[in-house]
Amino acid sequence: MSVREAVFSSSEDRIRASQAAVPEAWGPVVSRQPRAWARHAAESLFAVLFPSDCRICGEFLTNISRLPVCRHCLDAIRPASGKVCSVCGERVFSPHLFYDVAGAPVCRLCHAVKQPFAKAVSYGRYEKGLRDLIHLLKYGGVRPAANVLGRMLADAIVPLDSVFGKESIAAIPVPLHVSKRRERGFNQAEVIAAAAIKLNSSGGRLRLTDRVLERRRETRSQIGMTPHQRRENMRGAFTVARSHEIRGREILLIDDVYTTGATVSECARVLLRAGASRVWVATVARTPKMASQSGELEPPADQEFIAAEVPPALAS
Repeated sequence: MSVREAVFSSSEDRIRASQAAVPEAWGPVVSRQPRAWARHAAESLFAVLFPSDCRICGEFLTNISRLPVCRHCLDAIRPASGKVCSVCGERVFSPHLFYDVAGAPVCRLCHAVKQPFAKAVSYGRYEKGLRDLIHLLKYGGVRPAANVLGRMLADAIVPLDSVFGKESIAAIPVPLHVSKRRERGFNQAEVIAAAAIKLNSSGGRLRLTDRVLERRRETRSQIGMTPHQRRENMRGAFTVARSHEIRGREILLIDDVYTTGATVSECARVLLRAGASRVWVATVARTPKMASQSGELEPPADQEFIAAEVPPALAS
């Protein structure tokens, strides 16, 4: 039985996730590119026979690729910049800035509430082209988008390399409920994680470890929910199926989007109860929403308030 694969007239399915070069997921290969004129002729013919538009901006595509997104839209997706909370990764500004005992900046929420994870990182803001690219994968089923998003996630993980332990780290995608996975056909967090680890395995320490964390009940859509409602919606939704695989190990929890942190926080608590030594979080995107301005500072029942003082050197 033959298998057909959708190919679009587009730019190559790649993006410069950062100014630093990231190695190809499939390793070095011998380049056998045709002459420029031959490739141009082939692409022009392909564009005539199989016309397609960019799924983000709607512009006509002229190059051959499996990803229906133009080069301009891919190049427009840039990493987030600015000062962020050293714990949750939320953007912080001077009037709402606190410091932990080591002098690292923290947002108002992380200053008041001890998070169950050690640190969360993300590549960019969940808006414009990055949001559309995630939607292409998540709701449009355009699987080649996972390679591009994986490159971004690999770039986001780089700052964690220096704080990871020396032993192997279990990279665990946030799971979907079995009914949602069956409906979608895949777990977007899992395919993004697989692509990212091929590019950045943190010196071979990162090992994709799926089927360990499970979503045991289906949760309601969290669109429009307050942070408190999101925490209640996630409470008891996850369980660890094979605790022996994570006992005593550091965990890198991976998801596509960090919104309020309710999902990853619940996952982190469950993993810690099952014996994980520490949990890190990495997502492709982060919703641009200042937790430091949120009035919801009530911690979950198994979290505790911490009184982090501003270091004397920074207070003066």
